Amino acid sequence: MTLDDLKRLNPRDIGNWPVLPKLGVLLLALLLIVAASYWFDWRLQAEELAAARQQELDLRDTFRRKKGQAINRDAYKKQLADIEQAFGAMLKQLPNKAEMEALLTDINQAGLGRGLQFTLFRPAQQETMSEFYAELPITIRVIGAYHDIGAFASDVSQLSRIVTLNDIAVSYDKEGNLTLDAIAKTYRYLDQSELDAQKRKEKDAKAGAKK
Repeated sequence: MTLDDLKRLNPRDIGNWPVLPKLGVLLLALLLIVAASYWFDWRLQAEELAAARQQELDLRDTFRRKKGQAINRDAYKKQLADIEQAFGAMLKQLPNKAEMEALLTDINQAGLGRGLQFTLFRPAQQETMSEFYAELPITIRVIGAYHDIGAFASDVSQLSRIVTLNDIAVSYDKEGNLTLDAIAKTYRYLDQSELDAQKRKEKDAKAGAKK
């Protein structure tokens, strides 16, 4: 069949067309139907199927994770109990508000006991508040022999309460004495009223941030 024969075909009388043109039209119609079905129906179903498969993978991962947590539940409970015990032991090393004055006296006595001379012992006017504890920096300057100052630093580290020496600077005077300048930081745990005040402060800060 030539191109002229195809041009002479009557599109209104497809039933009388030869076999080959009929097959061509049927094939074209089939392709159009398949393309339309994919675009308007199968494509959406494929996307839904892909989303469902991804959801299945996520659920499997969640199941495996929760199963592992359930299997290790006793171990997690023991770990939590150990953490709470360790936290309680650390809190016991922090004095409360009433014991702070005695701790300051202990730091002073540790220096005097080693024969050191305090030329400066100045606790900060205001504590630095954290979530569970307060930090009090104390500016100190002591004069004495090298070994006595070393022993004093060791004594401070072995106090029953937590005390750290920071920003340490050492110098010698003309007489050969050693001068130690440092910031001794000690900590205390907050009482219930202070904890409540901290929580209110954090709550107000979050409310202000949302505005």
